[in-house]
Amino acid sequence: MTTKLIREQFADTMLEVGQEDPKLVVLVGDISHFILQPFAKACPGRYYNVGICEQTMVSMAAGLAKVGYYPVVHTIAPFIVERSFEQIKLDFCYQQLGGNLVTVGSVFDYSNLGCTHHCYGDFALIKTLPGAQITYPSSPVEFDTLFRQVYRNGALTLFRLPAHQHGEDFSAKDVQFGKGIKVIEGSNLTIVATGPQLQNALAARDALGDMKWDAEILYIHTIRPLDTGLIRASVSKTKHVLVIEEHTQSGGLGDDVLRATRDISNVQYASLSIPDTFVTGYGLYEDHCEKLGLTRDGILNRVRADFNL
Repeated sequence: MTTKLIREQFADTMLEVGQEDPKLVVLVGDISHFILQPFAKACPGRYYNVGICEQTMVSMAAGLAKVGYYPVVHTIAPFIVERSFEQIKLDFCYQQLGGNLVTVGSVFDYSNLGCTHHCYGDFALIKTLPGAQITYPSSPVEFDTLFRQVYRNGALTLFRLPAHQHGEDFSAKDVQFGKGIKVIEGSNLTIVATGPQLQNALAARDALGDMKWDAEILYIHTIRPLDTGLIRASVSKTKHVLVIEEHTQSGGLGDDVLRATRDISNVQYASLSIPDTFVTGYGLYEDHCEKLGLTRDGILNRVRADFNL
């Protein structure tokens, strides 16, 4: 099992791709400055620490895209997606420009800093932008593979990088943009997991078996475009689906799964997500997950409450 942080892989990927592609440009909002120094030295003139001026940084990146570069914009999630949303909408998407938003501090990774640094509605916001893409790579190989596949495809792509990983060692050949991964085959329950919550889905499977549930586990690293074919095939077979995600229940993956399978008869649905409320308090990431039921036991409790065999 890898111990490399996804954020470290981000820096390594920028260095490698930047040396291969002279049109890759990285802009940061006074974060990850140290780990990106190898890129800055190897690719002079293509690294900008813009400071805490996120709206300006996004507009600069759009300008670079307009003249043929492939910009990467990087800082803490709420300061790109929420604070700079107007610039993303108008400067990138309205102009039909490609670019890459690479965030850290997803959901409540910065739990010790409180709600100002939380971001659990980013998928919903970005989905309102025509042509935008969303990925949630939760291991180093996923980020490296997905970034190389799409960073210059002409679309705006969000890469939500979590601090925590799911722990599964997927290989690069397992990872394809827009395609989910069937991690385990099952017969009467589909669990659709994204992000670090794949770990809890796998941890719950044996106990679910004791409850007579044979769980098929799907892992989704690309939120948009969604692999509806994989999901529909599984749900058509199992007739029960639980979506577990670190996002608000409005506008998250659960909404997309419901929409993609709405015409399949006799399906029961359940969701483990963040309620439409602010996650208050400080503490650890694990503390928030425990409180919200984003745990192994939370999965078991949700299945007991919402489904009947």
